[in-house]
Amino acid sequence: MSVTRLDIHHLRNIASLRLDLSAQTNLFHGPNGSGKTSVLEAVHLLSLARSFRTTQHRHYITNQQPQSTLFAQIDVDGTRVPLGFQRCSDGELSIRVDGERVDTVTSLAEQLPIQLINADTFLLLEGSPAIRRQYIDWGGFHAEPRFLATWKAVRRCLKQRNSLLKHGRMDPSVRAAWDQELVRQAEALDSYRAAYLQALIPRFENLLAELLPLDSLELQYYRGWDRKSPLDEVLAAGLERDCQQGFTHAGPQRADLRFKIDGAVASERLSRGQQKLVVSALKLAQGFLLQEQKGRRCVYLIDDLPAELDRNHRQRLCRLLEQMNTQVLITSTDADAFEGCWHTDTEVRSFEIRQGALAKNHVNGS
Repeated sequence: MSVTRLDIHHLRNIASLRLDLSAQTNLFHGPNGSGKTSVLEAVHLLSLARSFRTTQHRHYITNQQPQSTLFAQIDVDGTRVPLGFQRCSDGELSIRVDGERVDTVTSLAEQLPIQLINADTFLLLEGSPAIRRQYIDWGGFHAEPRFLATWKAVRRCLKQRNSLLKHGRMDPSVRAAWDQELVRQAEALDSYRAAYLQALIPRFENLLAELLPLDSLELQYYRGWDRKSPLDEVLAAGLERDCQQGFTHAGPQRADLRFKIDGAVASERLSRGQQKLVVSALKLAQGFLLQEQKGRRCVYLIDDLPAELDRNHRQRLCRLLEQMNTQVLITSTDADAFEGCWHTDTEVRSFEIRQGALAKNHVNGS
């Protein structure tokens, strides 16, 4: 799967830009503020209908323009599928997949799976548990057909239970009914998450070994409640505290993925460069597993890869991306930052972006 064509209209400083992309490696270079990262942002919007740079659509729509419009043509096993995205300044969102208007962003995510590696990826190690749950749930969504419905059911149960807790209307029979449904759905969600991580962690460890010798790093999955106790007992034991504070403390909404080195929090032991290699291995592992389980490939969006990585580790990461035979879009301020990072038979298409426009591009095999 790859994006063969990308059209961007009124996204930040890009008035209008059309790119014909390589199915392998695409390098975007130019000075800061030129629009390189906005190209990655466009693909991200076409996959998830949200930006990785802002939560406010008005910040990515070009000033004084009524909407931002994006179009991509993707190649799925030889079949061309058009994707369209339009966000208006009033917030209205229009999404089209293969010419048909769709109402949910899941259709985009299914058509165009992406992995983003940028400065915020460090938050997988040092950020909140919610970020790591998103990481796990991305894999669950693509690996297990029942995952999304179960995830939504858990949210619905928690919302109803928390509403009852908050307003003090906790009739025992009503609570028992919602707790029973929450337990059923939570256990299913936990099983999907655990199965996914069981498959993912060995692949992560193998990839990390190729990037960075770090045998002492351990990944531990915490499901959100005491592993030794069933959830129904945990909910019953914590009911008084839940009622006092107005929300459910234990459950899959507290799940986490913990990184330890010799018992200590990994982010406190690793250098910035080591952290970047660890989070890169985490992202690569998801792509490898998606290929193995589903025969599908991610598009990798990598913003400012040279930062914190020396040439040796940069080359190792690029060679792993080559092994995946996946499409890669990479930005850098230095046009020569990737010299020698790719094999000669890899198609590398280079784009120079300046002031939101294409200055020049060329294709080579190195």
